[in-house]
Amino acid sequence: MSKIEIRSPLPGTFYRASAPDSPPFKADGDDVTEAETIGVIEVMKTFQEVPAGVSGKAITFLVDNEEPVMAGQVIAEVEA
Repeated sequence: MSKIEIRSPLPGTFYRASAPDSPPFKADGDDVTEAETIGVIEVMKTFQEVPAGVSGKAITFLVDNEEPVMAGQVIAEVEA
């Protein structure tokens, strides 16, 4: 198996849940499908969903919740 990188589509703040009191979209170790949302990025009070973009096993997040990210930064890896 190889690890596939999931990159941030734009700069902003990465959130792993839709709201502070909501569970995360995905947790470390979860399987994902290509269209599943793994988080959202906030840019100037606008939220953009971040899809996995790949199907695989055992997602590993490389950034923390509420962490600033740059466009193209690797935010997670998936075993595919």
